[in-house]
Amino acid sequence: MARRFVNQLGSQESVNETFLASNKQLRSNRNGNLYLMVDLSDSTGSISARMWNASESVYQSFQDGDFVRVQGTTQVYQGAIQLIASQIVPVPREEVRLEEFLTLTPDEIETMLQQIGRMLRSMRDPHLRALAETFLSDTALIERLTRTPAGVKHHHAYPGGLVEHVAKLMEVVDRVADCYPEIDRDLLLMGAFLHDIGKVAELSSEQGLAYTDEGQLIGHLVIAVRMLSDKIRETEQRTGETVPHDTRLRLEHMIISHHGQYEYGSPKLPMTLEAIALHHLDNLDAKIQCFSQLMQDDRNVESPWTIYHANLGRKLYKGNRPASSPDEASPSAPS
Repeated sequence: MARRFVNQLGSQESVNETFLASNKQLRSNRNGNLYLMVDLSDSTGSISARMWNASESVYQSFQDGDFVRVQGTTQVYQGAIQLIASQIVPVPREEVRLEEFLTLTPDEIETMLQQIGRMLRSMRDPHLRALAETFLSDTALIERLTRTPAGVKHHHAYPGGLVEHVAKLMEVVDRVADCYPEIDRDLLLMGAFLHDIGKVAELSSEQGLAYTDEGQLIGHLVIAVRMLSDKIRETEQRTGETVPHDTRLRLEHMIISHHGQYEYGSPKLPMTLEAIALHHLDNLDAKIQCFSQLMQDDRNVESPWTIYHANLGRKLYKGNRPASSPDEASPSAPS
């Protein structure tokens, strides 16, 4: 029987499928009865699940990042589909088709990595090009990059999402730079590559999407500046040439200011042309991906509007496009 993906589930449907589990929590209600909360996902999206009258043994039977077979029924709650589970059983990883749980395939990630490399090697500034080669030749770092999400909830929240975000942002930078000749294209391109590089240590996808201890205590801005300092030192040792102090300052400033506002975590506001451009282009790519994903995952299929998103303070208009059939909406079944 063909798999039914998350984006094919409607209300009041019986479910008996395998999902990737994350963010599990065991809570008690007002009467002191335990219930289990867990997010279930596949390559097409995620759904929140509840198991009433859960036991400690069920909670301990699987971990975040494990695959589980879930039986239950879907229902609409506060405008969104959720799953009321009657049974949750761990599934060995070797019994799972991993391609059914990957948002990005290894080939897609490799293509994006090659795109990033081509753009960095197209820079004319010899110091920036040498610095880029130091990053690109770090195989352990690049391997972590392929597994890292760009976020845990809001945008590009899946393994490899960081590669996708960086590749798209660099592509946008490359196209926009010609429109503003006063901007240093090479500096902005390198800033786009570096701005979230600290997330390889801040975020983990090993057991669901989560923050590491280093991510919680320090954060990706500080981690990225530290990584940049190490790579500049490696580059200078390898080439025998000093990276200009002004270049280093401008790169560090782009990293620590790219959130754009103090309340969003930037210790400094953007104060160079490249920094303000990076902030807005980064925000553009994040918002477009986030809104597109919300529209794609929306279960309010009978309406041209999505459900109300409290964190955004609005609904989103999908338009009156004909709905995709289940076959069109889900990945091709493996042969």
